[in-house]
Amino acid sequence: MRKEMIRAMIYGHAVGDALGVPVEFSSREQRKKDPVKEMRGEGTYHMPAGSWSDDTSMTLCLLESLNRLGRLDYDDVMKNFTCWLYEQKFTPAGVVFDVGMTSQMAVRRHVDGIAPLACGGRGERDNGNGSLMRIAPMVIYCEEHSGLTLNEEMAAKIHDVSALTHAHPRSQAACVIFVATALRLLAGEPISLAIEQGVQETHRLYQDKPEYREELLHAYHRLLNLSAFRRLPEEAIKSSGYVVDTLEAVFWCLLHSNSYKECVLRAVNLGEDTDTIAAIAGGLAGIIYGYEAIPSEWVEALKGKEQIETALGN
Repeated sequence: MRKEMIRAMIYGHAVGDALGVPVEFSSREQRKKDPVKEMRGEGTYHMPAGSWSDDTSMTLCLLESLNRLGRLDYDDVMKNFTCWLYEQKFTPAGVVFDVGMTSQMAVRRHVDGIAPLACGGRGERDNGNGSLMRIAPMVIYCEEHSGLTLNEEMAAKIHDVSALTHAHPRSQAACVIFVATALRLLAGEPISLAIEQGVQETHRLYQDKPEYREELLHAYHRLLNLSAFRRLPEEAIKSSGYVVDTLEAVFWCLLHSNSYKECVLRAVNLGEDTDTIAAIAGGLAGIIYGYEAIPSEWVEALKGKEQIETALGN
């Protein structure tokens, strides 16, 4: 994966996150009355403009570990999560905020001596978007180790990285769909084809895994018919923190925009889980449109860029 693509994906993610932070939990109706058009400050968490949240912090925890060690080490990733949650590392201003309960409990379990892959929540209610929001560095890992097509070994690694905090098959499947789609975008496929093939590739990987196949067929059934999904109006798209809603909202925004800026603003102005949906969409839009397509004033306003550069290995 070329360095400029990695940079575009990570900065695209962080900028989308920062755009959404001030208006997280606002309704779609509020956003229609007062749409976000530029980087704002204060708002939900009273943070200065350009501040990113746990979405980017946890992404950088994984990215930094991969770059520093040159391999995937679950215990090291969990140690980074611990440094973030308890020591305010991997944050733009030494402040931890907007932490999901499932992620928080997983890190606490690790501190208490639980093995990394046994820390994640496995219940039906543990299907927030907390692993999907930080899975982007696995795109880099998979491209380096298996190329632009996922195999069962890489899918298992993605499952494991999700399971550090979110071990339910529904959350794990969302992460595989995301990575499979991102790899196809890296290959230069058009957005709609990349999503369609990413979902189908995931389906093929799950043919001999009934638990995962059933989750895909039931939870993600709308994505299996992408032509119908693409025609859905905005009111049919939910923008909550539930992992299925989040993945659908991200793909819908990508399908209904023609630039990085249009994509992330559309994501933020859906309301509700604004930072996470814009972060995930922004990472994919970074791959599609490139670093130069991210408005320079937004990158300039971004806090904690030294943390991002360190995680990138610069």
